[in-house]
Amino acid sequence: MNGAEVLMITFEHIRQAVALKAFDFGAAQERMAPKPRAILPENINKPPKEAGVLTLIYPEHDGLSIVLTRRTEHLRGHSGQISFPGGRRDPNDESFIATALRETQEELGVDREAIQVVGQLSPFYIPPSHFNVYPSVGIIQHKPIFKPNPHEVAEVFGFALSDLLNPDNKHEESHLFRGVRVQVPFYQVGRHKVWGATAVMLSEFEQRLRTIIG
Repeated sequence: MNGAEVLMITFEHIRQAVALKAFDFGAAQERMAPKPRAILPENINKPPKEAGVLTLIYPEHDGLSIVLTRRTEHLRGHSGQISFPGGRRDPNDESFIATALRETQEELGVDREAIQVVGQLSPFYIPPSHFNVYPSVGIIQHKPIFKPNPHEVAEVFGFALSDLLNPDNKHEESHLFRGVRVQVPFYQVGRHKVWGATAVMLSEFEQRLRTIIG
């Protein structure tokens, strides 16, 4: 895929990619999932917690980009990691889409009314935090003026779709977790490594896009 083809990606391509029915989301997710991965022994008899996140896409420069955030270091869960805006579902949220929109507005100051949700990606289970994460995909017609909540967000940046589709930005490294050697794929986004659940959800979105644009 050359640069000219990448620049042709439009919001309509995004809509079509998210709407795909005959799509192997499991295989798409596994491309960037840490291996091995399994539920932790202490969580076997506990129901998973639930969260909603937003893959928010906006125009930037000559193409489209995805909003990513770096979480502050003092947060209890996934501190310092790269993530989509989002968080734990509130009992008052009518859906995971509502959770994602509420959290995006709270974390980044982006007006939820300006965001058009075009669909959802497949849920993904995160063993370390025992969360089922439900990602929604939204588009916004202009680059937002971000007003990050300093308690939750240390940094906001964009991941260009052209970079998402560039295989040179995919890497893998090995980590030791509870005595087990785990292979961890990641996307290199500037100086940031995007791995774990965020990379898995990006991988599904990437493969959906590839299916549409060829």
